[in-house]
Amino acid sequence: MKFNRILLSAALIVVALVVQVCVLARLQLPGAVPDLVLLTVVGLALVYGHVTGALVGFTSGLLADLAPPADHAAGRYALVLCLVGYLVGLARPENGRLKSASGPMAVVVVAAIGSTLLYAGVGALVGDTAARHVGLGFLLFTAALYDLLLAPFTVPLIMALARRADNDPLAETSGSNGADLSSGWLSSGTGLRIGTQRGGLRVKAARSRASRAGRIKGVKRL
Repeated sequence: MKFNRILLSAALIVVALVVQVCVLARLQLPGAVPDLVLLTVVGLALVYGHVTGALVGFTSGLLADLAPPADHAAGRYALVLCLVGYLVGLARPENGRLKSASGPMAVVVVAAIGSTLLYAGVGALVGDTAARHVGLGFLLFTAALYDLLLAPFTVPLIMALARRADNDPLAETSGSNGADLSSGWLSSGTGLRIGTQRGGLRVKAARSRASRAGRIKGVKRL
């Protein structure tokens, strides 16, 4: 991993974990807890790919396992997020572009449901039956709902920061083609091409200046 990737990933993971423990976990929402750490892993894996996604997932999961008030065996969530980061990284297109927000949104839903199932499955293997008392179906529904509501405000920002830190050319051209992963999330379906509009405005401005210059020259000749 590049130094910029390591530094940015570490900072985002720490911030996500602090917000997760200090804010989201104390909201006392019914069912699952909005998983900002999971969304951070998803955003980084969609930009950096499956190898970095697996490393980021394992590291963030291990920190979540050790952070208070953790009440489960260390390494349990690390395994889950490692697998999630790897699989999400495989869903990254080869050219790094997605034309709409439907792809990342589907990835978030699948990651939320998959991580909940994996966490409950690993817990069942070690004798943790907490999911049975709450209801697995309700946990899956609330996990997908909360993460999907939180994703538009976090994942695009994480992806944009990841591209900037990695000096990705797509970070510089995202404004002109409207199809970058991070910028296309919230502008999906609009059909707007900002770069094309800017180019058209520049051409019109140049034409108007040329026509004005021609008029001035004609007046002077008269």
